[in-house]
Amino acid sequence: MLERFREAQLPGIARLRQLAQAGQLPEPRVFAGNGERPGFARALRTAGPPAVIAEYKRASPSRGVINLELTPAGAARMYAEGGAAAFSVLTEEAHFQGDLRFLDDMAFAGRSMLRKDFLIDPLQVTETAATPASALLLIMRMFSSTAEVRAMLAECARFGLEAVCEVFDATDLDMARWAGAEIIQVNNRDLDRLVTDLGISRRLAPMKNPGELWISASGLDAPEQLTEMADLGFDAVLVGTSLMSQSDPGAALKKLTDVASSRREQRGKPA
Repeated sequence: MLERFREAQLPGIARLRQLAQAGQLPEPRVFAGNGERPGFARALRTAGPPAVIAEYKRASPSRGVINLELTPAGAARMYAEGGAAAFSVLTEEAHFQGDLRFLDDMAFAGRSMLRKDFLIDPLQVTETAATPASALLLIMRMFSSTAEVRAMLAECARFGLEAVCEVFDATDLDMARWAGAEIIQVNNRDLDRLVTDLGISRRLAPMKNPGELWISASGLDAPEQLTEMADLGFDAVLVGTSLMSQSDPGAALKKLTDVASSRREQRGKPA
């Protein structure tokens, strides 16, 4: 599957290279106030643990069509009302029916946004910088060397974008750290086999280093799972399919975010 995802990126990269040669790459987004993008890591640290990243995901290879009726704007409104700390926005077109324009459609809700795609070329970072996204996803298994990841991270830093480095095992985690990653996302779904196993987060959690921000993603749909991930040391969880599959994604999200609120209250009580 990862090779299929990589191949699907090539036409878009070719288009970006043509634009670069013509000096027509999109200009970076200009932000009001201090000129900085809304902080993704800061939003998660403030809201968690466990902060909930709510994902807009219309379809996937494992599930097929999930929900084409819910618009990006509608999802943003529901997710904001439901207590999402941040949004994850699928922009991959070929397999997930995403669109880069969804980021603009959801920006009005005032949440930090993660562009979730299979990005492999620095020009795609430049492309992301022209959107209101605060962060983008880098999947370690999409890269053949640490040097490639470092090049992507350097481009992110140039535009004030945060990089969420996704890992599946200890080897991926080593690559992310050697490249200088600060935000680690553990994906419980093996993208090669499309099998989900929360044991991946359980096994990797003890490897978390001080100062790192960790996210557990995929296969999370119950309050007790969020509690477990927070107890394991995860700062945030990313929830997508289980929300998008509900008739009322906002209500489903609120049920999850209430867990985070309860944990914060308990943490604030004297022993």
